[in-house]
Amino acid sequence: MEHPRQPTALVLRALHLGDLLVAVPALRALRRALPEHRIVLATPGALAPLVGLVGTVDELLPTAAPEELTWPAAPDVAVNLHGTGPQSHRALDATRPARRIGYRAEGWPGPPPDEIAANHTHERERWCAVLAAHGIPADPADLRLPPPPGSRLRHGHAPVLVHAGARFGAKRWPAARFAEVAAALHCAVSPVLLTGTADERDLALAVARRAGIAEARVLAGRTDLAELCGLVAGSALVVSGDTGIAHLAAAFGTPSVTLYGPVGPQRWGPPADGPHAVLDVPAARRGDPFGDDPDPALLAIGVGDVLRAAAALRGRYVPGLLTT
Repeated sequence: MEHPRQPTALVLRALHLGDLLVAVPALRALRRALPEHRIVLATPGALAPLVGLVGTVDELLPTAAPEELTWPAAPDVAVNLHGTGPQSHRALDATRPARRIGYRAEGWPGPPPDEIAANHTHERERWCAVLAAHGIPADPADLRLPPPPGSRLRHGHAPVLVHAGARFGAKRWPAARFAEVAAALHCAVSPVLLTGTADERDLALAVARRAGIAEARVLAGRTDLAELCGLVAGSALVVSGDTGIAHLAAAFGTPSVTLYGPVGPQRWGPPADGPHAVLDVPAARRGDPFGDDPDPALLAIGVGDVLRAAAALRGRYVPGLLTT
């Protein structure tokens, strides 16, 4: 006796760590709306540990960009969580789906991008609104992830993570300022660890030297994504610019201080009701997120601002964290 073929929903989100995390509420909504479907997520293969924690995806299809998307058979549903098109729409159209879910475009029913942008500021809210327009209710607050298996939850001498890097210079606060923050926060109760990618290791080492922190505490380039998730989930505090690790802190409910520059927290920031402090000086903003040098809004944030925010979080969420 032949078993009925399981329907497939092919979802495109071929972007980076933070981009995947803001799409978590939408992915969970799809799982609830399509319980009989096999959900295939086209996203970079390096994000596999994170996809596993989301818990709603049946298969990861390694895809670094829309033009790399390939799928052998026409999916029953194609879901564009990548962008407004046209490249992402064309990539999914090439798979010949029976049903299309995404922003409105030729051959795609759905809400116009301008309408969503006018009524919803945050990226999480926008994707939930797109699904809602297709009759799929979604809760933008449904973003929390369970801690990774084997991770040490916050207790005892939980570390403070200081992350000085960012993908573009416009979002990189000066290393000298990160060093002052790291030196002030580093103590026996909550030792500082410096995180980052392999490309950011020299930056993290420079911050450590200026802060008087041992090189052994520089983890930049020494952790994979699964290990970084465990670190963030078990830390007392994360201090960073507007980059992927800030989204991890929001996902795990880890207290965080995030510094915003060319783009404000209204679009990509953590939930307002969580243990998070956002530092933002919108009046100084230049607004080029791909610039080579720090945005003036980022430079308008001082070391004292960061330490005061950390101290305020200490009083509410991080017992034992010392600041000066």
